[in-house]
Amino acid sequence: MATPRITLFFDLVSPFSYIAFHILKNCPVFSKCQIDYIPVGIRDLFQKCQNSPPITVKNKAQWINRERLYWSRRFGVPMSDAIPEGFPAPTSDIQTALCLIGQECPEKLRRDTKIVTRERFMAVIESQLGQETAERIKNKLENSDASEVLLSGTQRAFDNGAFGLPWFECVNTEGSMEGFWGIDHLGRLADFLKLDTSLDQGFRTLL
Repeated sequence: MATPRITLFFDLVSPFSYIAFHILKNCPVFSKCQIDYIPVGIRDLFQKCQNSPPITVKNKAQWINRERLYWSRRFGVPMSDAIPEGFPAPTSDIQTALCLIGQECPEKLRRDTKIVTRERFMAVIESQLGQETAERIKNKLENSDASEVLLSGTQRAFDNGAFGLPWFECVNTEGSMEGFWGIDHLGRLADFLKLDTSLDQGFRTLL
């Protein structure tokens, strides 16, 4: 039988992307899934969809703040009650860097809200991948073509139907594909992939 597959499209500026990442990494419901992560530019995605950024919509910013705290607590995701200093910060550089190194490290970012600056995140990359690899990533990042790799992930999310983040591209054991948006659709996602949601009590809210 084929392994259920999930591709998470994310931007580090999105608190719900972080919650999704943490759940997929730690929740036993998803332990048998193949999971891939694709950084995208949420602002570019909004522009493609002609979608207004949530914090510009009246009353939505307050709702988002309540929701991020609710879902983080429901699934045991570490998250600050206070809104991080400087939020929302520009993330194009660090998202591009994540594309270039082919991995993501949001668990490093929780403790330093200013890590979106190139100096800060390059120090993390060097500590994780070594000086030689970090130098190659830095050189590629300074190339004007580097942003294309982030744009390609954003375009893929858009073509799959995404209009916000987190966006989940799922393929079940029969080979059928479907896209899902948001933490509150994890129940439908799990149902599509025929996963055992009894393994995590957090899913009771989603039933």
